[in-house]
Amino acid sequence: MPDLFDYVPHPHAQQRKTNGPPKVAAAAAAVHGPGPLGRFNAKVGLKITLIVGTMWSAYLFTLLALVSAPSAFKSGDKIIIVAWIAQTFLQLVLLPIIIVGQNVQAAAADARSQATYDDASAVLEEAKQIQAHLQAQDAAIQQILTHVSGTR
Repeated sequence: MPDLFDYVPHPHAQQRKTNGPPKVAAAAAAVHGPGPLGRFNAKVGLKITLIVGTMWSAYLFTLLALVSAPSAFKSGDKIIIVAWIAQTFLQLVLLPIIIVGQNVQAAAADARSQATYDDASAVLEEAKQIQAHLQAQDAAIQQILTHVSGTR
């Protein structure tokens, strides 16, 4: 009796094994281009984001914004005070704080993505083990059938 099933791995499984999980460098190349200028832009943007996206930058920007606060409030002009709050304080101070929050969220998302990738790899390996087990059972059943049909 011929084999009833031939296991053919999905092509994506080998590609995934070869490529591994997506990386930041690949995303940067997709956004800025793979050439030297694209790599330079990605490096500069990442470096600035890493510097500005810290609570130390938020503290520094708060101090910088507070330098102009007395002048804005002394003017007594509501438009100047609102402009100082909206354009100077909120934008200058909230920018690094938002980046810090996004960095924390991105780290959590990266951890979840890696866990999902690892889980998918484990499930694939388990499926391969199940397939091997089924093939062994098929062979045993075939031997039993051959033996039973030969004794009649």
